[in-house]
Amino acid sequence: MNSATREAYGKALIELGNTNPQVVALDADLAGSTKSAGFGAQHPERFFDMGISEADMVGTAAGLATCGKIPFASSFAVFCTGRAFEQIRNSVCNAHLNVKIVGSHAGPSCGEDGSSHQAVEDIAIMRSLPHMTVVVPADDVEAYAATLALAEHDGPAYLRVARLASPTIHDEDYQFDLLKGDLLRDGTDVTIVACGMMVPRALDAAKQLAEEGIDAQVVNIHTIKPIDEELLVTCAQKTGKVITIEEGSIVGGLGTAVCETLSEKCPVPVRRIGMFDIFGTSGEGSALLDYYGLNAEHIIDCARELCQ
Repeated sequence: MNSATREAYGKALIELGNTNPQVVALDADLAGSTKSAGFGAQHPERFFDMGISEADMVGTAAGLATCGKIPFASSFAVFCTGRAFEQIRNSVCNAHLNVKIVGSHAGPSCGEDGSSHQAVEDIAIMRSLPHMTVVVPADDVEAYAATLALAEHDGPAYLRVARLASPTIHDEDYQFDLLKGDLLRDGTDVTIVACGMMVPRALDAAKQLAEEGIDAQVVNIHTIKPIDEELLVTCAQKTGKVITIEEGSIVGGLGTAVCETLSEKCPVPVRRIGMFDIFGTSGEGSALLDYYGLNAEHIIDCARELCQ
């Protein structure tokens, strides 16, 4: 089935509301889009719509965390990471408070809203902050599980979810481990490391590459910080070549995180696929992914180049 990770986040938030009285939700006038509205409908006494004021939302979430609550604060990714950066840095991360920031409508798949709403730098912003955990789930099953896991995780966290629906690649019995990436497909020739909506595309590329005689392994790095260094090094040692793909800027994003790890612990050739120091533009979400080369075809081209 196809479902958006933001939809799964909304469903998981309702479950948390039903099972954990300490969970509260905040939104910045976008609850219908971020899908936190369902929580608000069922638990209005624990839901706070802060209006178009992300900084106030994060500051309030920090205050709630000091009282033992587990706040999930949601908005569009470009606003909750950009407008509220100072509050996230000083009130949440510096104080090591248990606040979960949820950025929806991230990346060019946000679509027609255009560059002002398409966060491409949010992963880089969040992973630069001390104490911050950064999670980018690949599908609805993983997004649901990640939301539940972050409620149990003590400390600041950023969950990035998408507007656009994407294929479900995990079974319902999938066991999510916040600190461990997933080797979804083994291979010997090249390693494809992906996160978020790019994971299904990486799997499609590996399937097509197999028909050409290139044996590609696919790694889902759902948690970009702290990154699973052990898995990355093991895979790089096996194949000797790595491709990364992400729906955002390669400056400070997944590709940077992978290169930081491998340059120190297992230097191998790496090709990064993502937004190359540019902002997005307006258009239909899936068409924009192709426009920026965030697809299986680009992965295949890079694999051919590396494996020739």
